[in-house]
This record gives sequence, structure tokens and C-alpha cells, in this order.
Amino acid sequence: MRPLLWPVAAAAATLAYSVAETRAFTLRTVTVPVLPAGSSPLRVLHLSDTHMTPRQHRKQQWLRGLADLRPDLVVNTGDNLAHLDAVPSVLSAYGDLLDVPGVFVFGSNDYFSPTRKNPVKYLTGGTGVSSAGEIPRERDLPFDELRAAFTQRGWVDLNNRHAEVEVAGRRLSFAGVDDPHLEYDVLDGRPADASAHLAIGVAHAPYLRVLDRWNRSGYPLIMAGHTHGGQLRVPFYGALVTNCDLDRARARGLHTHRTAGHDPSWLHVSGGLGTSPYAQVRFACRPEATLLTLTGIDSSGSLS
Repeated sequence: MRPLLWPVAAAAATLAYSVAETRAFTLRTVTVPVLPAGSSPLRVLHLSDTHMTPRQHRKQQWLRGLADLRPDLVVNTGDNLAHLDAVPSVLSAYGDLLDVPGVFVFGSNDYFSPTRKNPVKYLTGGTGVSSAGEIPRERDLPFDELRAAFTQRGWVDLNNRHAEVEVAGRRLSFAGVDDPHLEYDVLDGRPADASAHLAIGVAHAPYLRVLDRWNRSGYPLIMAGHTHGGQLRVPFYGALVTNCDLDRARARGLHTHRTAGHDPSWLHVSGGLGTSPYAQVRFACRPEATLLTLTGIDSSGSLS
């Protein structure tokens, strides 16, 4: 091969790998010591950013298999849809998981169908802009149909709501917000319920205003998605962007979040299961669901 063609061949190979990686579904597992000391574990399945279209049969089959994990709770942090006719596919994919106690919030791609965008703008756009500047159109996806289907199966709608859910004999308290990326979130000053076995904050996009409020309000665990884990990651560097004001180092996985004068909260950010139909690539960032095993806090002390 001529030396001048080497960069072209390398770019083609990278692109082919990036496309193939969108179908390399991965289950991540983490342990979070967040329950009262002596508690028996709870298994929480975190799903996010499925971005489903009707023809994504491999993704649907993989998702159906997650019911074999027998989680105690499912937390869905939004962006389920990527097609006007995707609701039946989403429900079929989640399958028996809809019979497990669950909570959900929505993301922008539960409201608005995906459109073609300049990828350079995504990579250089920082935190993005509000819905008024980014999506100047009517909400066209069947989010009300999806909401009704979830709630009819027993999942609890947390969009700008508080709720209590009994999970494996424990009372869990939740606060949720509608999509912060669209500036749909409505935050209040209500403190976490200290009498509950655990209080959890649930959002689609992990904007700092949301994380800060919930940390100050005493939520020990916060769960979000939206970032796609960066979607394009560079080895030894990490995510290129987060598409919000969260730092790149916390684009996916389990970390902590702390405001001055308050104990830290655990923060779990899902790398998500899908991509926009117009940007079907991932690099060093496989699509994922996460099984969190919540355990009792041991005697070693609080988080640093």
C-alpha cells in the first residue's frame, strides 16, 4: 500500500469499528455502599438512552435477556425513542422488566424525533442550548403513549415528581425531574426523606444545577444518563464531550458529587444503550446497561 493511502485505510478501519461497536452491548456491574449498615443488598438495573427504532432487533433481543438478572428495581433515565413507531418495540424489548418495580424520567428523545446535525457542532458545542434554540418545533414522538404504557405496567413517573416505591420490602424515596437538557426540570428545596431506607434522585441529563440541589438536599444516590459515556472516547484521555456541563471525567460510571459543606452523594451516569440514527458510531465506548448492587455502608466511614 502506498504510504499516502495509509491514513485513508486507518480512517476507514476506525469508522468500521465504530459502527460495529454500536452493537457490542455490554452489562456493567458496580457495587454502591449506600444502604444503612447491615442491610441486605438491592439489585438495581439502570437503563438509559436506548434510542430505539423498530428495526433494531439485536438490541431488542439483548434487552429482553436482562430480565434474567432478576433485578429488584429498574431505573430508566430516558431517551427511549428514536422513531415515531418505536413504542411497541420499546415495550417488547423491556419485556418482563416491566413487571419489576420501576421508575422513569424522560429525555429529549422521548419528545422530539432525531434530526440530522453537524457532528462538529456536537463536539464543539459545550453544554448545548435550551429547547427554544435547539429544537424549534412541536413535540412529535408518542411520549404520552409511552408514559401510559409504563405506568399501566406499574413503573412510576418521576418527571418533576416525588414518589415512594416499595422494593424488596424496603421503602425507597425518589425525586425526579423532566429533562434538564431541555430546561424542563423543576427543582424544589424539599429535603430527602431521612426516614426512607434510601432516597434517590433521578434525572435524564446530569447538569450541575440538578446534582448540586440534590446533594444539598441530602440524596445519597443520584442516577442519570444522557452523556452516552462520551460516545467517542480516546484511550488514556476519555470522553471528548458530555453534551452538558458535567466534567468529562464523570461522563459514565460511578463517581461522587459534593457541594461545599455537605456529605458527598454517589453519582451513577449510564453510558447508554444507543445512538442517534444519524450518528450510529461509538468508539471505545460500548453501549451498556448497568446492574448496581446497593449494599450497606460498612464501618470504614463516610465517602471521601
